[in-house]
Amino acid sequence: MKKVNIILFGIGNVGKTLIEQLLTAKKQWEENSGVSVNVPVIANSTKALLIAEGITENWEKDFKKSAKEYKLEDILDFTKEQDLEHLIAIDATASKEFVEIYIRLIQNGFNLVAANKVANTLSADFYKKIRKELEYHGKHFFYETNVGAGLPIVQTVRGLHQAGEKVTKIRGVFSGSLSFIFNTFSENKEKFSDVLKKAGNLGYTEPDAREDLSGNDVGRKLLILARELQLDKEFQEVKIQSLILEKLNGETSAEEFQKRISELDEIFNQHKKQQDQGHVLRYIGEIEVEKATLEAKLISEPKNTALGQIKGADNIFEIYTESYGDQPLVIQGAGAGAAVTARGVASDVLKLSQRLN
Repeated sequence: MKKVNIILFGIGNVGKTLIEQLLTAKKQWEENSGVSVNVPVIANSTKALLIAEGITENWEKDFKKSAKEYKLEDILDFTKEQDLEHLIAIDATASKEFVEIYIRLIQNGFNLVAANKVANTLSADFYKKIRKELEYHGKHFFYETNVGAGLPIVQTVRGLHQAGEKVTKIRGVFSGSLSFIFNTFSENKEKFSDVLKKAGNLGYTEPDAREDLSGNDVGRKLLILARELQLDKEFQEVKIQSLILEKLNGETSAEEFQKRISELDEIFNQHKKQQDQGHVLRYIGEIEVEKATLEAKLISEPKNTALGQIKGADNIFEIYTESYGDQPLVIQGAGAGAAVTARGVASDVLKLSQRLN
């Protein structure tokens, strides 16, 4: 039986759900895959719980009772003192700063799994440096949930490219929150601001909806897929259409923005009215590989197409290649939420575990 040791950073919605999934699936993994999962360390931004034999179902109580303030060195020392092998560090944070320790983790024997997409969207130099360290130390980095949550987008695009298939274009709805907003707004006679409030109440948008409406999240996902195709791009090169009125961005606080979101109604009503009959609004991401262009934008799409027919908060990805011609490979499904993201991370852990000797 191969025993892997999980060091989990981030115990918010995704991290908490992941722990529940790993504890529930433990017996099944042992029987079906020959992989025994142990979680000896869980940590938030300030405190860590270290238990060599691994956490149990009572981990939340144990964390409240016994977690202590920590530095990274404390965790590195602990894994060495306990002689823990097959180490996998999971980044379930949304931290921009946390990724700075990735290289130290790799140098200290850790493999990486990340739901956090920051490391793959920083400078191309940092992106290449991580891969150089991984190769030098013989470690792995899995991040399937960076795009499409639990949907197999990254591995599909990478697999096609590595197999020599020429990917010509990727197009789709990359954001679960923007998918819900425009699917609902296009179908219903509701004000845009009411749809936005509904998306917030359902937990589809970030607490500050400008994060979603800025289009930056879609831009980051485009960059991650472009880099899988060996396009040497930077985030600043992604053309992004922000959906926030200039007067509501930057200068307003999140609270002020919430109070003034009705100011968005008129502009989106105009977008809706100006469409052709049988069209719907969609916010899409698009990579034209030959031109090396990446663009996130609002479009009017015929309702009878695959993009025009998606419902709820689904994501959809159309992958065009030379072999598939005009008929793209389509991957569609839930693209947001703690459960599907945690399941995607767990899947990465299992795939990575099977590569460890």
